[in-house]
Amino acid sequence: MDTNSNKIFIAGLLAYGMSGKVFHAPFLNTHDGFNFKAVVERSNKNAVKDYPNIISYNSVDELLNDNEIELVVINTPNNLHYEHSKAALNKGKNILVEKPFTATSSQAKELFELADEVGKQIFFYQNRRWDSDFTSVKKVLANGKLGKLIEMHLRYDRYRNVIGPKAFKEKAIEASGLLYDLGPHLLDQVISLFGKPLSFHKVLGKNRKGTEVDDYFTIQLSYPDSINVFVTSSMLVVNPQAAFVLHGIDGSFIKQRADIQEEQLLAGMKLTDNGYGIEPDGKQGLLTTIDTDGNKSEEIISSENGSYLPLFDAVYDALIDKKPYPVKREDVITQLEILES
Repeated sequence: MDTNSNKIFIAGLLAYGMSGKVFHAPFLNTHDGFNFKAVVERSNKNAVKDYPNIISYNSVDELLNDNEIELVVINTPNNLHYEHSKAALNKGKNILVEKPFTATSSQAKELFELADEVGKQIFFYQNRRWDSDFTSVKKVLANGKLGKLIEMHLRYDRYRNVIGPKAFKEKAIEASGLLYDLGPHLLDQVISLFGKPLSFHKVLGKNRKGTEVDDYFTIQLSYPDSINVFVTSSMLVVNPQAAFVLHGIDGSFIKQRADIQEEQLLAGMKLTDNGYGIEPDGKQGLLTTIDTDGNKSEEIISSENGSYLPLFDAVYDALIDKKPYPVKREDVITQLEILES
């Protein structure tokens, strides 16, 4: 964050469900560059219990008509992101939008044009770039010990053998299903490392009884220099595999999904509490390398502490002096072209 500026941006949140309570409100409230002023709660008024000075509006329109609010977090259901983003931009707000940004690349491009016309900025909430486990992956790729990378596997698995209550995830509507739920996380991590693929192949599956939407997907992405990346997610994995598996000509790296922030925030931990973002012991990654004589060696790779606060630092810095935001428009277009294909 640009500590030379005293500017504080007034922020509002369009929903206070799990994502608002866990992924947005604590960071807007903690960050010195934001004043978390308002939230939309149509029925149950829960935000005031956590933030006594908050204003709880009854509708999106009420919050967007608050002229003090400069940044709006769009964390409504996936199929409403385009509508609410367009409305916020037309009200002269900067926006931070949860994944997926929109359902289609054409919707995204329209919003980019609108943002440029009204002179406001769009930010993409791709928090998994700041997961502790992903930082260890980047560390291993950077140190070169794997040698030339051959393949990389990313998995995000769950076991939920029921049809969930959230219609925007479970009904056959725009931007629903597992692909649009967890696909943006995995694809953004890959795109942040390697950019746009040369080609890709996608497979979807429907496995739960009565499901209207995909609950399994796997995507193979081809990159230059014969690098192949595979992203996979399933809602029916009883015993999850490693989240990250990397193979190079000189070694392999295996890493479990280990970022603890969501679990800690759900339990009521504060960002300033001791132990926040520190992975549980035993979750470190294992790097196995081989030398020219065929001798193997193993190295435990620890992760940096997880924190999504740098994402909000990046939003602040972009608002203050137009510093480039890490998640770029072209990254999002690439992601959406794969999702919508």
